[in-house]
Amino acid sequence: MKTTLSTWWHRLVQAARLSCGIPDYDVYVDHLRTHHPERRIPTYAEFFRERQTARYKGTGGRCC
Repeated sequence: MKTTLSTWWHRLVQAARLSCGIPDYDVYVDHLRTHHPERRIPTYAEFFRERQTARYKGTGGRCC
């Protein structure tokens, strides 16, 4: 039961962030490790700041 609630909570939080234009940090880190192992993993604060800049300044939001 606890695992089910935890899964639902994680998905709800992820959906809320995506609706605001903020991708999930954990998914982003997994993507970097898989597709761009040469890149440095940013901290959550750096990730958040970069996503905000990309959203509000029109610099794009995808690397691939």
